[in-house]
Amino acid sequence: MLDEAVSALDVSVRGQILELLLDLQVRERITYLFISHDLGVVRAIAHRVVLLDAGRIAESGDARNVIDAPQSAIGKALVAAAPRLNKSSRQVP
Repeated sequence: MLDEAVSALDVSVRGQILELLLDLQVRERITYLFISHDLGVVRAIAHRVVLLDAGRIAESGDARNVIDAPQSAIGKALVAAAPRLNKSSRQVP
């Protein structure tokens, strides 16, 4: 479980850590429970995503689908609050 694991890191270090996590995920065939408020980071690392609102599941599914076309009010608000997200960005922030 990684809870806000890269939130306090410099952008360049954050990218290196995310690349390392992605590499380990593929090489060791491991799964992460990755908790973050940064949808850019979530989009870069997650295959599936669950959005919570007041501790309840508001939306879940494929990370790209949920982030590119959120259906819940909280999903729409989170995406709107992260203007650097766009449908073509899939790079590690």
